Amino acid sequence: MEILVCAKRVPDTSENEITLNRAGSDIEREELVYSVNEADNYAVEEALQIVAKVGGNVSVVTVGDEEDEEILRREMAMGASHGILLSDPEFQMSDGRGIATILKAFVTQGKYDLILTGVQAEDGAAQIGGMLAAMLDYPFASLVNSIEVLDTNKLKIGREIEGGNREISEIDLPCVLSIQTGINEPRYVGMRGIRAVASVPIPTLGASDLGVDPNTVGEAGARVKRVDYFVPALGKGAEMLAGSREENIDRVLEFIAAKGGLK
Repeated sequence: MEILVCAKRVPDTSENEITLNRAGSDIEREELVYSVNEADNYAVEEALQIVAKVGGNVSVVTVGDEEDEEILRREMAMGASHGILLSDPEFQMSDGRGIATILKAFVTQGKYDLILTGVQAEDGAAQIGGMLAAMLDYPFASLVNSIEVLDTNKLKIGREIEGGNREISEIDLPCVLSIQTGINEPRYVGMRGIRAVASVPIPTLGASDLGVDPNTVGEAGARVKRVDYFVPALGKGAEMLAGSREENIDRVLEFIAAKGGLK
């Protein structure tokens, strides 16, 4: 099975104190420590576990610049067969739809049975997987927390849904799945593995290589534009309710009514 995982390099929130720049137009990025998006790491681990059972290859792709090679090498040290960088000045300032357009152009040049993304980006929204599936006209499922290969044409998947429940479904291949964190335990990557892939060439593909119209990506093609950054004001904190379910229900209704939420 040929599996493609779409990954992203994001600021590591455990290593950084996120602040705004002086202009208030972006976060201060100069001293930030970056890492692979956590949910994408779970997606790579799941792909590796699948090919360990049924055979095949795992490729990891990212849209970015030369600094984003570091996450591709990390995932290759983890066990991925290939890393591919999609990079072009025309791609800068792409919105979610633009990123999905770039990824779709890459996918259509290859032959992948399964495409995985993380459930969401830590610095973005849960949108790329669904957009990519729609553009490819592939079946799509989000919040996936279990995958079983039934045969060469079908998977059995579990999804996390409301109320702590799980939904079990069958889905045809090829398809796109957004992977929930906690589906597995990503393996440790040691320095030996990182050094082993340090000099492996990373193919870089631009707009012309992918056949992407520059007017559909980047700032020119963005339909969603960033207008402001701000730090939310601190609230007063949460009020913890103690008592029986019935007592707490009455107190919640009283609180909502006091705030004008019930008419």
